Formats: sequence, structure tokens, C-alpha cells
Amino acid sequence: MQKLGFIGLGKMGALMAARLVGAGHTLCVFDTNEKAVSALSDKGATVAESARDLANKSNIVFASLPTPDVVRSVAFGDDGIGPDVAGKYFIDLSTTGPRVAKVVAQGLARRGMIAIDCPVSGGMVGAQSGKLALMVSCPRQAFEQVQDLLAILGRPTFVSESPGAAQSLKLANNLLAACALAISSEAFVFGVKSGLDPQIMSDVFNQSSGRNTATVDKFPRSVFTGTFDFGFSTGLAYKDVRLCLDEADALGIPTPVGNAVREILKITQSLFGADSDFTSVIRPYEQWANAEVRAVAGKGS
Repeated sequence: MQKLGFIGLGKMGALMAARLVGAGHTLCVFDTNEKAVSALSDKGATVAESARDLANKSNIVFASLPTPDVVRSVAFGDDGIGPDVAGKYFIDLSTTGPRVAKVVAQGLARRGMIAIDCPVSGGMVGAQSGKLALMVSCPRQAFEQVQDLLAILGRPTFVSESPGAAQSLKLANNLLAACALAISSEAFVFGVKSGLDPQIMSDVFNQSSGRNTATVDKFPRSVFTGTFDFGFSTGLAYKDVRLCLDEADALGIPTPVGNAVREILKITQSLFGADSDFTSVIRPYEQWANAEVRAVAGKGS
């Protein structure tokens, strides 16, 4: 019998937990944010008093947590899931980096718990619609046991049985996404300062070799409108890029482009705060150029 628990009801976690409840699963939830807990409780979830209480009531524990330190605390801390977890699954949907994923997998294995490394990509829209990309590394048999559950959240792809392999793939993906956003910011600000309409620029980019995830989705939705509300924070983007570059450095891999992107994210965070939307990465460029990249309704195609 599957008894599901979910720790971490942030922007992404709350949406993923809601999908599990919506699919008819009994779900126990825990978060330090009482408002987030109440929202899930109103949808039918039961509420745990702590991470340990949740783990005692669940045989499959999902976690969607903001930083590697919080993941370690939930896995091993005094207020964490506890020692009595043999035979259970810990599905970590967070982005922690491969080294932390390995530590968690090895530590939980000593207690008889199987860690399933499962970082996700696709943002809040993907989380709400159940169209996330889920990268999974764990024992193959464990993947087969939870595959149908993961399919409620999106499309799970088995990466490897090696702990941390899914984290490496997620960090590589997020580095690419951040690079696309930063270089697109430079291109659009250059164009607007030169007198071009950003919507026309986007139309041409998306039919040409400059097409990328930022020009297709992030800019039309959150930059041209001036709303900066794509749903992923600058602080988390900076954390993910920094994690990727730290891992690359440990492997002896030079990352000059990634380092430049890390710096612009750091500047954005300094100017607008860690909670700002990561599409705000264009805003320093706009300030430096004294030009705003906004589309006029009805212009372009």
C-alpha cells in the first residue's frame, strides 16, 4: 500500500503535491509555511507535525527543498526523517548537485532507505500541468516501483543507477537555460537600443538560428510584458549555476561562459533581490543601456 508524504511546499512543491492529491492519492504534507500547508489541507491532504512524523506515516517520501543544506537536514538532522525508515523510498525532487545526492543516497542506504534522485525541470507551468521533465537516477527496480507516481508529475526519464547522475544532468540543463536567458538579454537590449521592435526581433529569432528557450517562452511571457513573473527566482538560478560550476571545477573543467553568467546573476540578485524572478537578469542590461525591452500590443506577428 502506497502511503505518500511530501516535504517542502514552496512554489514548485505545492503544485506537485496538489497533482498527487488530484490524482486520488492520500498525501501527508509538512512545511514550515503554515499558509502553504493549509492550502494543501483544504485539498484533502493530511498534515504532519514534523518531517519525522511524516516519515513515520509514509512509505514513499517526496521532498522539494530549496538548498542542499536543507535536504541534508531533512535526511539526517535531529528534526529530519529519522532512523526508522527501512524499506521506504526518499524521492528528492530538489536540485542539490551530485555530491550531495551521493551523500544522501549512501547515508539513507545505511538505514535501509532507498534514495531516488529526481530533479525536475519545466517551471511552475510544467508543475501545474503535469508536464515536468523528471530526471531519475536510482536502482532500476526502485524506478520501476515509483514510475507511475512520477508520471503524475510529468515525464520521468531514467538516467542511470549511479547516485547523483540525475543531478549532473539537471545542472547542465539549468546552465544552458541561464546562458540562453543572459545572452538573449544582451541581444534584445542591443536591438532595442538600435531602434528595433523586440516582438519583431523575437519573431525573426524564433524562425532563425538564434532561437532558444528564452526567445520562445520567457521573453514573450515575462519580459515583453514587464511582469517578470516566469516563476523561478534569481536566487535559485544563481544557486543552480554556482552548483554546476563548482562541480565542473571539481572535475577540472573550465567554464568561462558559465562564470560570466554566474556574475550577471549575482549582479541581478544584488540589485533586485534573491526573490526576484530570474527573467530580471535583463534588468541590469536595461539600466546600463537606458533602454527597456517591452513589446507594444499589436506589433509584430
